Amino acid sequence: MTISLLDRTAETKLKIETRKACIGIVGMGYVGLPLALLFSEERFSITGFDIDSSKVDTLNRGGSYIVRISGAEIQSAQKNGFSATTDYSRIAQMDVVIICVPTPLNNYHEPDLSYVTGTVKSIAPHLKDGQLVILESTTYPGTTEEVVVPLLEQGNPSGLRVARDDFSPGFYVAFSPEREDPGNTTVARRDIPKVVGGCGPAARDLACAVYATIFNRTVPVSSPAVAEMTKLLENIYRCVNIALVNELKQLCMRMGIDIFEVIDAAKTKPFGFQPFYPGPGLGGHCIPIDPFYLSWKAKEFDFHTRFIELAGQVNLAMPYFVVENIVEAMSQHGKALNGSRVLVLGVAYKRDNDDLRESPSLTIIELLQKRGVHVEYNDPFFASVGRGRKYALNMTCTPLERIPEFDCVVIVTDHSQYDYASIVEKAKLVVDTRNATKGIDAAHIVRC
Repeated sequence: MTISLLDRTAETKLKIETRKACIGIVGMGYVGLPLALLFSEERFSITGFDIDSSKVDTLNRGGSYIVRISGAEIQSAQKNGFSATTDYSRIAQMDVVIICVPTPLNNYHEPDLSYVTGTVKSIAPHLKDGQLVILESTTYPGTTEEVVVPLLEQGNPSGLRVARDDFSPGFYVAFSPEREDPGNTTVARRDIPKVVGGCGPAARDLACAVYATIFNRTVPVSSPAVAEMTKLLENIYRCVNIALVNELKQLCMRMGIDIFEVIDAAKTKPFGFQPFYPGPGLGGHCIPIDPFYLSWKAKEFDFHTRFIELAGQVNLAMPYFVVENIVEAMSQHGKALNGSRVLVLGVAYKRDNDDLRESPSLTIIELLQKRGVHVEYNDPFFASVGRGRKYALNMTCTPLERIPEFDCVVIVTDHSQYDYASIVEKAKLVVDTRNATKGIDAAHIVRC
């Protein structure tokens, strides 16, 4: 007897509601691993997929490689059936497959979908009728239906197609953007509403049912493209406003005005203003990248996103602005840049975090090295920094006790673990890019 799609979706929803659905999460990084733990807390059988065998081995030993996730959390998840693997043939055992892989930019600031396409090609041969595939990776509008769906259909040996209505067999596809905010301790993950767009109502409803088990609210939208654009809007909004205050900071420095005092005064307005703060540049996976994803896609429609691109350019230029201020500060203190010794405090892209992605610290270090500076770093979250997609530093963490040996200390990431008064006391010159030394009065502090 043929099972209708309506019957099959009802059956899948029942498996989800009774926690009998098997969920596979591809990409055990800053998005995928926390998501896996949330599902595990709800007693789902979770399998984590990753091409990095070292991550898989660490997880299967009950360990963690992300600072904010403890080994105890992994071990607790294992008791509920969590395991990790590099074997993509096990996709066939899953009822739901969620893709959480990186979507970086290439060297020309164009979208690099190689992680997504590689993942999709790996899971396509193992798809079965009735499975739900959800993409969470941030990307441009159209990716799910223009890239993911065709690859899934082409790579499936059974000839299955995406089920777009209530009568066709096949697999379901949806997009639900991740909304991770590493280090955020004020908003519980479960309280972050989950936006969901599906290739058809059945896919949307199934995806909402899945996420409703771990999030207190789901927000269904009419299509994957709407969900994809929603994510871009959220991050471009932040990018543009950060660019605004970064530009105002440069003007305020020339005018002898403290931009941070200005922002503190402005945020007392109870309506019509949200504070954003300047810094040495943007980091993380989303905010520095999303404007370029959208501007690239916009060209397909003969549209030039001038405002958005300008914001991205302003933020990209901030590490260069910081380096020029280091040069000027050292010159004023009678020290040439070439041959000098500089200690960079913080290489993570944000406070109290162990994430290096797109960190402005890495750019600042490389720019200083190119000018003949001997650069070292300190960061409580990184014992060493090796080679990444866009850097090859191969450095180890320098103890803070060695601060007096350096001609200049540059505060790039304002970790709460730092004793800034002690740092200022020991340093010959401090360049503060984060206003971390606010309230400390010393002639050898330069704030930029």
